[in-house]
Amino acid sequence: QTDDEEESFILEDPFLLNIDNTDTHSYDTSSVASSDSGDRTHLKRKKKLPDTLSLHGSVIRLSLLKGISAQIVSAADKVDAGLPTAIAASNLIAVGTSHGLALIFDQNQALRLCLGSTAVGAQYGAISALSINNDCSRLLCGFAKGQITMWDLASGKLLRSITDAHPPGTAILHIKFTDDPTLAICNDSGGSVFELSFKRVMGVRTCESRCLFSGSKGEVCCIEPLHAKVELRDHPITQYSLLAMASLTKILVIGLKPSLKVWMTFPYGRMDPSSVPLLAWHFVAVQNSVNPMLAFCRGDVVHFLLVKRDDTGAIHVTKQRQLHLHYDLINFTWINSRTAVLLDSVEKLHVIDRQTQEELETIEISEVQLVYNSSHFKSLATGGNVSEALALVGEKACYQSISSCGGQIFYLGTKSVHVMTLRSWRERVDHLLKQERLTDALALAWSFYEGKAKAVVGLSGDTSKRKAVIADRMVEILLHYADRTLKKCPDQGKIQVMEQHFQDVVPVIADYCLLLQRTDLLFNQIYDKMSENSVAKGIFLECLEPYILSDKLMGITPQVMKDLLLHFQDKNRLENLEACIVHMDITSLDIQQVVLLCWENHLYDAMIYVYNSGMNDFISPMEKLFKVIAPPLNAGKSLTDEQVVMGNKLLVYISCCLAGRAYPLGDIPEDLVPLVKNQVFEFLIRLHSTEGSVDEEVYPYVRTLLHFDTREFLNVLALTFEDFKNDKQAVEYQQRIVDILLKVMVENSDFTPSQVGCLFTFLARQLAKPNNTLFVNRTLFDQASLSHANFYTLVQVLEFLCSPDDDSRHSERQQVLLELLQAGGIVQFEESRLIQMAEKAEFYQICEFMYERELRYDKIIDCYLRDPVRKEEVFNYIHNILSMPGYSTEEKQSVWQKALEHIEVQCILN
Repeated sequence: QTDDEEESFILEDPFLLNIDNTDTHSYDTSSVASSDSGDRTHLKRKKKLPDTLSLHGSVIRLSLLKGISAQIVSAADKVDAGLPTAIAASNLIAVGTSHGLALIFDQNQALRLCLGSTAVGAQYGAISALSINNDCSRLLCGFAKGQITMWDLASGKLLRSITDAHPPGTAILHIKFTDDPTLAICNDSGGSVFELSFKRVMGVRTCESRCLFSGSKGEVCCIEPLHAKVELRDHPITQYSLLAMASLTKILVIGLKPSLKVWMTFPYGRMDPSSVPLLAWHFVAVQNSVNPMLAFCRGDVVHFLLVKRDDTGAIHVTKQRQLHLHYDLINFTWINSRTAVLLDSVEKLHVIDRQTQEELETIEISEVQLVYNSSHFKSLATGGNVSEALALVGEKACYQSISSCGGQIFYLGTKSVHVMTLRSWRERVDHLLKQERLTDALALAWSFYEGKAKAVVGLSGDTSKRKAVIADRMVEILLHYADRTLKKCPDQGKIQVMEQHFQDVVPVIADYCLLLQRTDLLFNQIYDKMSENSVAKGIFLECLEPYILSDKLMGITPQVMKDLLLHFQDKNRLENLEACIVHMDITSLDIQQVVLLCWENHLYDAMIYVYNSGMNDFISPMEKLFKVIAPPLNAGKSLTDEQVVMGNKLLVYISCCLAGRAYPLGDIPEDLVPLVKNQVFEFLIRLHSTEGSVDEEVYPYVRTLLHFDTREFLNVLALTFEDFKNDKQAVEYQQRIVDILLKVMVENSDFTPSQVGCLFTFLARQLAKPNNTLFVNRTLFDQASLSHANFYTLVQVLEFLCSPDDDSRHSERQQVLLELLQAGGIVQFEESRLIQMAEKAEFYQICEFMYERELRYDKIIDCYLRDPVRKEEVFNYIHNILSMPGYSTEEKQSVWQKALEHIEVQCILN
């Protein structure tokens, strides 16, 4: 089973009938949700109750053809034509009547011909079926008593009266021309189907009849020859002259040419015996080739069969996806290759998109007062000699009351003719505008723009041309919407009511301007309109925020930008203002003014962003922030909350710059990254600040950051070192910064042991790296050279690390000490003293490291048993020492001895 994906194929003639001149009575069709739009009370009520919004707007227009309807009623009075019984539509419209007349109307609804006479009507009965040939030159009329007549539609002459084409005493249910003008098919109330072949020999017109299907094998009650439009007449499948027939139990597809052949039969399965069998052909594009598709239905399931001819000339039929309905069908009509119009048994029309099977609209047509063909199916004119099964189907049969042509469907009522057409895309949008549903109109127009709308009529040309046409219409609607919103604004009352009024509309307008990429429209005409009302202007500016934050709106005109800043400032919504600034292209603004605004209002992120992206200046923001936080730190005072915030931002900013990221979000342009990194490094390691006093200590910036938050600043450096590729310059920077850190912290008494400990942690980690290129003066780790009173000796650093009173970061302190030891940072320190300190601090991994160096493996068992984290690992350790090579007999013996000493503890442990 193939699932078809089709392209739009043939543009239907949008208006076959010139119905505008004679004006028509057009019903407002309802959306999917409203079920009773047909009755007049509902139409009045509908104005108060807007129907549930339909995604598709109104897709179809049903109009009364006033001219034709008036003349049908008039003919019944004046010439005793009787009631209408059948209709056929082509370039002309033919209406058959119960007294045997055929009324022919042209496209302007003028009566062109009245064919037949009531005298013949008395003899033949009512017209029960009509058919017009391809070039609109011939009309076939079938009668209730079984006769068939053929007329010349140009002259109005009777060309043939056929009385012997099928068994007498049966009504003609269907008569249909094929694409070959000399061939027609008729189906009678006996359920038989006949081929009529028209010939002209020596000026004499004849008609030969051949039985294609006998009603004794199961009555056929619906026939449908495949018709191809002019542009498809050369399609390879047309040479077979295909005919679909529906009996009460199955459908058949047969070929009339070159010789009679049955190509397919398909049984219905279980269904309601009163359901009407329906057939409808249409050429559709599936998988890049155009082929006929047959829709057939009996009840509430529509089957689609795709018919193809292969290279050998055989015909293949493949089933497509079925359409399951919740109603019983009495008519199925294609309006184009994508859209079908279904009529259910309670006279409600359903417009269906074939591919998605979505119901686009429903409309009730009970006021059409559709004509039913029941009397002919019961063959009442010939004494009712039909089977019960056929009579039951006939109750709902309306085959002859519905005729389609060129994208229009005609419905024959007892006193009228209605036409149903798909509204053009523009008409559908305008229909919503008339109801003042502007948001829906825009949504519908956008679905046309995106190419997602269904049942589209009236759009031609390539995609860009179509989009341009729709965009122009959308711009008109947007401007109209803005005007209407201002006009309808409540004058008095609460400000909240006014705000809500604009909040409902302005974001919608902004949305569509951005979707259409028309910021020019948004910031010029629409903003100018909104600025006339202060509330509207405020809402407009506020509604830009989400677009700016999601980077959908980068470039804003200087005027709007200025107004936006002022508005947020007035409303004291400074956080929102800052969030917006860091997403905007601020090159068009007065940079100094914005910087001042940000600084005064403590919007540091925004200030940094403005310097960086407005002026490519990465240093000034750091200078401004240092000026505030350095003095109190140097004076040993504690910082205010505001200064702490500044310090933290400064650290994050430096971290971003050194990592090549923009602050507070995004990335620095690639070509600027090396430059920015160098500038920031050079700045940090300056010997003196630009406006420093005479007695300023060296490296003020590094010093300030170390005082502010030693651990975090060193973390920033550690992360930066991670990023460094081992090029010469990076290695130099690394070395310089390490030298400066040591100089500032170790040669100075204003840092606590805890802070110096952080430095040693940092250094230990750098030195422990496998590809370490740093050189650290080993004498720094040698207590002999740290004997000067002002210097912190390694002892103090170790004491900080091993401080048992300080529970914080126990495992981290142990890890740092371990890394220091492993990197060989502690060489000339007395080992017994270190073990003593480590035991006191419960650093059992340090103890293990030291004992292992001294080959005292038995002592390591104590380390394991006393370490709450690693107790269980003691068994593995003992096992490894005793069983692995590389240990002397004495070492193994001492471990064995120690294990026996602690046997009780181990039993309790596991």
